[in-house]
Amino acid sequence: MKRLIPVFVSVCMALLPQLTLSADIQTILDHPDRNLSNKHRDQYRNPAETLDFFGIKPDMSVIEIWPGRGWYTEVLAPWIKQGDGNFIAAGFPEGGPVWRQNIKAEYEAWLADHPDRFEEVEVIAFGPPDNWQLGPDNSADAVLTFRNVHNWVKGGFAEQVFTAMFDVLKPGGILGLTDHRADAGTSLQTMNASGYLTEQLVIDLAEQAGFVLEAKSEINSNPKDIKNYPAGVWTLPPTLRLGEQDREKYLGIGESDRMTLRFRKPEE
Repeated sequence: MKRLIPVFVSVCMALLPQLTLSADIQTILDHPDRNLSNKHRDQYRNPAETLDFFGIKPDMSVIEIWPGRGWYTEVLAPWIKQGDGNFIAAGFPEGGPVWRQNIKAEYEAWLADHPDRFEEVEVIAFGPPDNWQLGPDNSADAVLTFRNVHNWVKGGFAEQVFTAMFDVLKPGGILGLTDHRADAGTSLQTMNASGYLTEQLVIDLAEQAGFVLEAKSEINSNPKDIKNYPAGVWTLPPTLRLGEQDREKYLGIGESDRMTLRFRKPEE
C-alpha cells in the first residue's frame, strides 16, 4: 500500500492544474456581472468545453478576430487576465457597411463601460479593404474566431484572413474556429445565401494558408438544425429574422449546427 501512495499523489498533482483551470473558467461563466442573455447561450456555445478543446490557457497571447458584440470577449478577456496572458480583439476597421460600424461602436463602448473587467483588452482594426495585419509575425500563441468565416467567404477575402492568421501565429500556434455547418456537397451559391459553410471548404482555406488540421469536435453540433430556412441561418436564434413567424418552432430548434475545428501552424 505504501508504494501506491507516491503514485496516487503524483497523479493528483498532474490533474491539479487542469482542475484549477476548469474552476477558473466556470467562475467567469457564473460571474454576476456577466450578461444574462449571454449566459443563456452557453447551452449552445459550450464555451468551457470549446476553449478546452482548442487548448487555450490563460497565460497565452490570444487574438480574437471579429468579436462582434463581445460574447466570447466577456469570457476570454478576464480569464486571460487572470493568467497574465495577452488578449487582443481584432475588430472591424473604419468604414464599411453600416451594420459593421454599429457593432464596432457598440463593442468599443461596452469595453469602455467596464474598465475593471476589460481595461487590458487591446483593440486593433482588421479587415477590408486593406487592414490585413494582426501583429508581428510569429507573435501569438492562438487565434480564435467564432462564426465569422462565412462572412469572409461571402466577402471574397477569406484567403487574406487565413494568411494573416497563419503569419501572426508562432510555430506550433493554434487556430481555433467555429462556424455554421452546411451539408457536404452544398454549392458555394447556397452557402453564401444561407450562412452555412461545408467543413471541407473551411479546411481547404486553412490548409492553403499552411495550417494543418489537428482535430474536429462535435461539441457545438445540433442535429435539430435542418439548414433549410427562409432567411438562412439567421432564421434561428439568436437573430430570429422572421420575428414572430414560427418563433416557437425556431426557438425549439435552438442555435445552428456548428463545426468546431482546431488547426496548428507547423513547427519550423
